[in-house]
Amino acid sequence: MDVSTTTLLVLFAVSLVPLVPTEVALVGMGVAAAQQDVSVLPVIAVAAAGCLLSDQVLYLVGRYGGMSLLDRVGHRPAMRSAWQWLTGRSEVYGQPILVVARWLPGGGTVGALLAGTLRWSLPSFVSVSALGVALWCTYVAMVGYLGGQLVTDTTLSLLLSLAVAVVLGSAISLVMRTWTRTRARAHRAFGQ
Repeated sequence: MDVSTTTLLVLFAVSLVPLVPTEVALVGMGVAAAQQDVSVLPVIAVAAAGCLLSDQVLYLVGRYGGMSLLDRVGHRPAMRSAWQWLTGRSEVYGQPILVVARWLPGGGTVGALLAGTLRWSLPSFVSVSALGVALWCTYVAMVGYLGGQLVTDTTLSLLLSLAVAVVLGSAISLVMRTWTRTRARAHRAFGQ
């Protein structure tokens, strides 16, 4: 894999389609940028543009498709989990929770659909979505880039970077689930 116009267009297409594993392509492009000694910024910018555009389309789909659409995508365990987590948190924390949602499996997709369904204002959604997308794309691309800098073998650096991304993503999900359970127990214990 190399960082060329063609691969950047493929990355854009992958990041544009919801439920396609953008993380794998983004890590791979980060590794490629490091090993070709080119800037990772175009990789981050292209992936962020695709994810941001995807979020806006999903927001509009949620706005006009509503809860029936969320019910249909809710049969997937990761999507259902993200939906339940986001619904509860959005009531308490509001729109900034969408930034955190990026790190949940399916969280960006569900967050955008939920924001549209809840009829959040589009300008507010765009700003929160842009922040979440920029942070997430930077994080994922940099995991690949650092892996590509540390290990010279392309396949090994890609596998190492993906393993690090999976471990970090799993750790974040575990912390979020533990925090949710702890808060729920505290609310039950104090009758709130």
